[in-house]
Amino acid sequence: MYFNKKNNFFHGIMFHHFHDNLKHKKSQGSISKEDFCKIIKFIGRENIINADLFQKKLKDNNLKKNEVCFTFDDSVKSQIDIALPVLEEFKIKSFFFVYSSIFENQPDNLEFFRYFRMNYFENIDEFYNNFYKILDRDLSNFFEEKISIIQEKKIKFPYYSIEDIKFRLVRDQFLSKKEYEKSMFEMMKRKKFDPETVKSKIFFNKEDVINLSKLGHSIGLHSHSHPTSFKELNQEDQEKEYKKNLYILAKILNKKEDEIKCMSHPCGSYNKYTLKVLKDLGIEIGFKQIMNIESDKGMLKINNSPLEIARQDHAEIIRRINE
Repeated sequence: MYFNKKNNFFHGIMFHHFHDNLKHKKSQGSISKEDFCKIIKFIGRENIINADLFQKKLKDNNLKKNEVCFTFDDSVKSQIDIALPVLEEFKIKSFFFVYSSIFENQPDNLEFFRYFRMNYFENIDEFYNNFYKILDRDLSNFFEEKISIIQEKKIKFPYYSIEDIKFRLVRDQFLSKKEYEKSMFEMMKRKKFDPETVKSKIFFNKEDVINLSKLGHSIGLHSHSHPTSFKELNQEDQEKEYKKNLYILAKILNKKEDEIKCMSHPCGSYNKYTLKVLKDLGIEIGFKQIMNIESDKGMLKINNSPLEIARQDHAEIIRRINE
């Protein structure tokens, strides 16, 4: 049974990557078509409501505790190839949160880096070892200073290993974006990996977004360039990110900008300025990344506001199914 004392409240289910071991190789945190069907059965099809209805019921303040919706982040192609046929089979209409720099031929390198580390190394530990060798920096003091944060993140994100968390801290806090990407590009050069060769395999194209909308799925904002630490941007830059995201998606869908009312926070990163920017843009529903109260964001409850709806990661559900 999916619902228990820890999740007996309305929320979203968060999906990212899928694999079929043909076009899309199994990778860290990815799930198969079979896993996806197991999740639907475990939650109960009757408890999964369509995105537009979830949004309406939230606005009307009449969502039931056992009602959830499906959400998909990051515009990754495996969602179209593997998840979408299952959604159509079960008649589940979902939220798809799309960042827009991919349509200007400037995709976030995050997905290229993910593809690289999962396809050019025997396992994730081999990648981490190679990364730290290339970086060639003493990280012992940094990890010692971050021990409490590492422990806190392990509680918030139980599906991440300690090494996963350490790597993300190095990427997001120890290194600048320029330093991190320099190390990654050097590794890719040594392995002779050219990101351009896999772009169409990794990301949505405009036709994918149009087709999702025609099928009745809800298309929403996910920033323009997908910064991994969005809350570090000043209010002006946050506004630019979401205004551009909104403009591009509305143009692709041939809609008015005020017709797009939903979003999710990239990497769960936001602050009070973000919420103001989104309210000013007329966004009615937004999803965070976790199922916890975050005191550092001034939260009083888990679903703290319409722009901070909790989500359960699919990896955690798979873990529970396999217990």
